[in-house]
Amino acid sequence: MELDMTEGKPLPLILRFVFPLFIGNVFQQLYNMVDTVIVGRYVGSSALAAVGSTGTIMFLITGFAQGLTAGFSVLTSQKYGAGDTHGVRRSVGNGALLSLAAAVLLTVSSLLFMKPLLAAMNTPADIFDDAYSYISVICIGLGANILYNLLSSYLRAVGNSKAPLFFLILSAGINVILDLVFIIWFHMGVAGAAWATNAATLISGLLCLLYIWKRVPALCPVRDSFLPRASYVRCQLSMGIPMALQFSITAVGTIVMQAAINLFGSTAVAAFTAVSRLQNLVTQGMVAMGQMAATYAGQNIGKGDLWRIRQGIKTSLAISTVYALASAAALVLLLPFGIRLFFTGDLTQILPYAQTYMYICVAFYIPLSYIFVFRNFMQGCGYGFLPMMGGAAELGARCALAPIAMKLMSYPLACFCDPAAWIAASVFTGISCRYVLRRLEERPKSREELL
Repeated sequence: MELDMTEGKPLPLILRFVFPLFIGNVFQQLYNMVDTVIVGRYVGSSALAAVGSTGTIMFLITGFAQGLTAGFSVLTSQKYGAGDTHGVRRSVGNGALLSLAAAVLLTVSSLLFMKPLLAAMNTPADIFDDAYSYISVICIGLGANILYNLLSSYLRAVGNSKAPLFFLILSAGINVILDLVFIIWFHMGVAGAAWATNAATLISGLLCLLYIWKRVPALCPVRDSFLPRASYVRCQLSMGIPMALQFSITAVGTIVMQAAINLFGSTAVAAFTAVSRLQNLVTQGMVAMGQMAATYAGQNIGKGDLWRIRQGIKTSLAISTVYALASAAALVLLLPFGIRLFFTGDLTQILPYAQTYMYICVAFYIPLSYIFVFRNFMQGCGYGFLPMMGGAAELGARCALAPIAMKLMSYPLACFCDPAAWIAASVFTGISCRYVLRRLEERPKSREELL
């Protein structure tokens, strides 16, 4: 089921690889959204606001883990594209050791600093305890999160996007069942939703592990694959850390934005949370394009084929433009019905907040979609610093607007923090991607120097 992306026309290859990624990402968002829906309907709107107020912190922590593991797999895709079987296994073994260390450090540090962070974000007092309860349980399950993200990244690195899809669909169903059991039957509240998510993620990770062991021998390390090699550790950290920091820098900006939204009270937070969940759902095609771009670029840079990388970028931008327009239309049509999934009763107060945020965002989906393409192509080519600085551009835009929104008490301006960040990052990463391509063309074309 591995897919060689170094041969054949880019368009059918991209679509063949992206579709399972897209479906898998949608299911991942669905089982995240199920938590929110069940909490909102069976625990209450305040509990929903509590879960929503931690969304940016979850993005900070789990995004760091996801970026780190995705960075570790870049070397795997490059070695796979170069036909280096031993190199693939060594990258898997060294990445596993680095991920284990990261899981311990992230879990301990996130639990230590969680309460001060929630306080610094102006989390409303009436939802503070529930917010802390939910995010603390999520942090306890970071090891499971890292396990799944690492193994699914390795599978994507060798062109296999179908197996992670199957495991996500299965775990999504398990998550729904556990949500209902923990929240409705055991009355565990928001903590029950978090435990259900952790359990489903762990099952996904274990299934990926079993699948690799049985079906993907290229990714099965042998004993000496786990011996730390300085060159591999250095290479994987040089990609993993910038990609992790990119997520974290972006997340810090969203935390600043969340702090501004929190000032408008729990009703605004609940509306913002519901729209964010729906928005995350309809934009998963953009995320899938980014995941594809990293694998496509990694395999082709391993082979030394820069022409195919250029063709891949052009094709990806065309697909992303069409998808951005379609997803914007989908959210506009979906919102009046989708918002009712999260709440019972009268929506008179919630709907205006929700519509304001949605209409401001959908107008800027095209630059948002381009960020994923530019950023991940650069990362697949082995450039981690410039994509990280794209995250800094997002942070700068949000940090510039959020204090003004708080001072003026302007909810629309607070909502515009997202589009401003997307515009800044898309311009920066677009220019950076052109620079990277020129640099690669100016270098000697030997495979070793490209890597």
